[in-house]
Amino acid sequence: MRGLRYLIVFTAIVGLTLAVPGVRQALLRLAGHALVAEDPLEGVDAIVVAVDADGAGVLEAADLVRQGISTRVAVFADPPSTTDRELLRRGVRYHDEAAFSVEQLRALGVDSVEVIPRDVVGTNDEAAALPSWCAVKGYRSVLLVTTADHSRRARRVLQRGMQHSGVTVLVRASRYSEFESDAWWQTRAGIRIELVESEKLLLDLVSHPIS
Repeated sequence: MRGLRYLIVFTAIVGLTLAVPGVRQALLRLAGHALVAEDPLEGVDAIVVAVDADGAGVLEAADLVRQGISTRVAVFADPPSTTDRELLRRGVRYHDEAAFSVEQLRALGVDSVEVIPRDVVGTNDEAAALPSWCAVKGYRSVLLVTTADHSRRARRVLQRGMQHSGVTVLVRASRYSEFESDAWWQTRAGIRIELVESEKLLLDLVSHPIS
């Protein structure tokens, strides 16, 4: 019974806290910022655009090149899926996201663009692909550009996956991300992103508590 009373009191306190507008917004902003992480900028051998960063990653990478962080930008290859291969067989061109990103980067003034030849569908695949690619290229440092909501989890996964590679890996949250950590609860898209990414981050924290 004592435990039940404590639970009731705790729930009441939380409810009263959330009922205060200023406190509620502060807690919501804190939840949004929990998803975002990035490292101080410094010169690197190459900037890598995360597979799901899309146009936000391309724009941020181009800005970083103009800032002198690196002259090279790399994107992950986007090999055709089973459906894409059937489209190609029928003479229909499929949407190659990597080729489109390369085209965008060059249009934005980036001259040195590389394609990482690896079938990558997520952050764990990126962490597995980067060490061997860096070894082949002789790179000792890379900066991964990803979306803001994905940046903290991406940094954790990359630091684990590349800790024995001898490559310094930095993470940059794109300023062009749709996710707004200070106002995510004001849109349905923001709420969905917060819930999905928080769940993924929590799972990573539970699976790798000392990462």
